[in-house]
Amino acid sequence: MERNIMDKKNAWLKYKEEKDRKKVMDFGEDYRKFLSCSKTERECTSFFAKQAEKDGFRNLDEIIAKNGTIKPGDKLYRTNRGKNIALFVIGEEPVSEGMNILGAHIDSPRMDLKQVPLYEDTEMAMLDTHYYGGIKKYQWVTLPLALHGVIAKKDGTVVEVNVGEDPSDPVFGVSDLLIHLADTQMKKTGAKVVEGEDLNVMIGTIPLEKASDDKEEKDQVKKNILEILKDKYDIEEDDFLSAEIVVLPAGEARDYGFDRSCIMGYGHDDKVCAYPSYRAIADTDAGKRTYACLLVDKEEIGSVGATGMESKFFRNTVAEILHLSGDDSPISVMRAMERSRALSSDVSAAFDPNYPDVFEKKNSCYFGHGLVINKYTGARGKSGSNDATAEYMAMIRKTFDDADVSFQTAELGKVDQGGGGTIAYILGNYDMDVIDSGVAVLSMHSPWEIISKVDLYEAYRGYIAFLHTC
Repeated sequence: MERNIMDKKNAWLKYKEEKDRKKVMDFGEDYRKFLSCSKTERECTSFFAKQAEKDGFRNLDEIIAKNGTIKPGDKLYRTNRGKNIALFVIGEEPVSEGMNILGAHIDSPRMDLKQVPLYEDTEMAMLDTHYYGGIKKYQWVTLPLALHGVIAKKDGTVVEVNVGEDPSDPVFGVSDLLIHLADTQMKKTGAKVVEGEDLNVMIGTIPLEKASDDKEEKDQVKKNILEILKDKYDIEEDDFLSAEIVVLPAGEARDYGFDRSCIMGYGHDDKVCAYPSYRAIADTDAGKRTYACLLVDKEEIGSVGATGMESKFFRNTVAEILHLSGDDSPISVMRAMERSRALSSDVSAAFDPNYPDVFEKKNSCYFGHGLVINKYTGARGKSGSNDATAEYMAMIRKTFDDADVSFQTAELGKVDQGGGGTIAYILGNYDMDVIDSGVAVLSMHSPWEIISKVDLYEAYRGYIAFLHTC
């Protein structure tokens, strides 16, 4: 089947001059470096907060503590428990007149260590995990894996953990059954070929040297690992009870393809939308309306909790901004939210010629065709979808066309093939206009996903155009 005649040309074709194509490639390289060092929501929040300071944003909590005030043109940011961040550029109009909001999430599928993770089996030290988000479990075996996270000790200190990324670091992994003994395993379905409780990470095999040979002691390999952890991090085994350590693919994101047009990396979902969202608000001067960028945690498990989109963090921060502006009316918060407009930016499934049967071609997104707009997402009968209004869809189309932004529309595969959700419906609960937008991804939710650099760049341009919309 040929593509619909309404579809636009490949976005690469409009970057004919070498200097213009260089902008696309340079932006992609900046993003590749960010993705390589910002694999967790904590690392992303830290990156954006430090970059915000460099880009002239002020810490809102510091202004609040000093009973300060704010004015049009001010650039502000606020973090929440080190796991999400909101940024604002204050406009000429009162905030109660509404904001233009870019929203994305910064968590990605992975494996988390259980609270009691460390054990020994047949003289191998192992870590027990619980996977986070939707994954194909069989994809996570025989890969070099890294450990990222924090360990909070009872004395109040927090120890950062990042092992497996430096070339001099060791890596870790989950073993798989050799093909010679896998007759029964190979007859299982893909969902069962590797079970969740089998995703155990091997971290060492050398036993601790005993003080005496008179007595046989158990778990000497585990004890040796604990000695290493004590020496490196000054932690005890019980400190795992208050740790947040994740297991994810080790190594940098890489250029993909002979033409280097794509990037393969861990966590494109949804950092490929978060990064251009941040860059858009950082690179945009103040305007008539207030601009906001909200980057949240926990989307992959339902947007729940104090750092997910379901929390009151964003609403409360808007209330603080209104207060600092001299407006303490409770109704102003409501008006600020309902008069706002948002792009809920999350990735879309790129058409994959290896698996054409699950896609409907004229309603799919394609590499190289720019920013993706999803009027609705959801699964089977649009369940869980925001479903933007036709009027808002028309406004977004005009915004992107006027700015010469390459964009496309899509659904997530054929009807009844599955589906997925975003944070859009939660923003919609504030009675604001919201539409899903984002970047097309191949191998979504796998350890190594793939995106197109030109789609990333068009997302950045589209987000800037949206912020400028009056």
